[in-house]
Amino acid sequence: MATIKQPRPLSTLESFLVGGAAACCAVTVSNPAEVAKTRLQLQGELTRGGGPKVYNNVLDVFAKTWRNEGICGIQRGLSPAYAYQILMNGSRLALYEPFRRFINKNVGYSSADQVPWTSLIAGASSGAFGAALGNPMFLIKARMQAYSPVLPVGTQHYYKSSREALARIFKVEGFRGIFRGMDAAILRTSMGSSVQIPSYNWAKTQIVSRGILPADSTLTFLASSTISGICVCIVMQPADTALTRVYNQPTTRLPNGTHVGTLYENPIDCLWKTLKTEGPLAWYKGSTAHFLRIAPQTIITLTANDILLNLYKRFVNSQ
Repeated sequence: MATIKQPRPLSTLESFLVGGAAACCAVTVSNPAEVAKTRLQLQGELTRGGGPKVYNNVLDVFAKTWRNEGICGIQRGLSPAYAYQILMNGSRLALYEPFRRFINKNVGYSSADQVPWTSLIAGASSGAFGAALGNPMFLIKARMQAYSPVLPVGTQHYYKSSREALARIFKVEGFRGIFRGMDAAILRTSMGSSVQIPSYNWAKTQIVSRGILPADSTLTFLASSTISGICVCIVMQPADTALTRVYNQPTTRLPNGTHVGTLYENPIDCLWKTLKTEGPLAWYKGSTAHFLRIAPQTIITLTANDILLNLYKRFVNSQ
């Protein structure tokens, strides 16, 4: 009797690379909305009443950026965005299942059980790890996207490339400068990750178990990731606004040589000052642009991740 070859499970490194590739596919599409979101979040920063508007809405950002800066402006920060997606989403997607299985095992559940609270913890933990790993690239990306030679909003940082940005930040602000805002990044990504993958898995399970669509259908992946994107946008928006502002704020050097932000001490301080000066709606500045970014980002990342994983598994197991 012929022995049936059992599929080989993918290693964490293989899952990391597949997840990073899926995220890069997504960020190519979502980066223009990220540029718009960043500029809207910085507009009227700590100005009572919001101040004069450079941009009226997300479509106005697209139009003015295209007209004044062209494709380079629309896709500003794309290079560090790729690097960030590989580091952050690659590790987050690769580590979610190992974290979830480990937590399940240690609290008495089967590794196959989809337990909401262990899934949330696994999502938040893998997201925090990815955020810390990708923080330098996100810092550079946010500063590049905020820069406009024609219609600037917020503090302006001009870098010719990611390499130059890293060198200049390290030279001026030191090692701590490279990891500035990491607490805000961990807060933001943990909040988003805590709901992204669990809500995606929950939606996919519901769709398949109710016989709406088959498990391996691309439509199943698209529907599940759309629901996940909505959940992420709602939960993550305030922390995302804080992150953008903490990253982009100007810095000053203290007598002991340490560089600190001149506007905010940490993301909670940012949220509080924003609330006091601009009101609660300021937390949701750029929320439309954020959804236009997070929806395709989530949909393409999770859909591409499933498709690429399946293709890679078939390739590996055919060898």
